[in-house]
Amino acid sequence: MKTKLFALLLGSVFVLSACGGEEAPADEAADTTEGTTETASGDAEEIFQKSCIGCHGRELEGGAGPNLTEVGSKYSQDEIASIIINGQGSMPKGILNEADAEVVAAWLAEKK
Repeated sequence: MKTKLFALLLGSVFVLSACGGEEAPADEAADTTEGTTETASGDAEEIFQKSCIGCHGRELEGGAGPNLTEVGSKYSQDEIASIIINGQGSMPKGILNEADAEVVAAWLAEKK
C-alpha cells in the first residue's frame, strides 16, 4: 500500500511540475543582457525553477530526470534545445515553448 501511495505521489509531482509555467508567444525574441538570458516569461533560471526542478532538481543535480550540472560538456546548445522541444527518453516534448526552450538551452549549454 505504501508503494502505491508513493508511486501516486511521485506521479502527481511529475505531472504538476511538467505542466508548470506560462507560454509566451513563439515570436518573442530572447534578449541577452549582461550574461543573463531573458524573455517575457523571465530569465532562464526562473523558467527552469517553474518547469524543470521537479525532475532535474533545484541545483541541477538530477532526480527523476538526469543531472544537468555539466550538460553543456555533453550537448551543444542546439542539441539541448531540441531535447527540450521534442523530448527524449522519459522527458516529454512541449514542456516549454520554443522561445523559452532556446533561453534555457543557452543557459544550460554554459554548464560544463
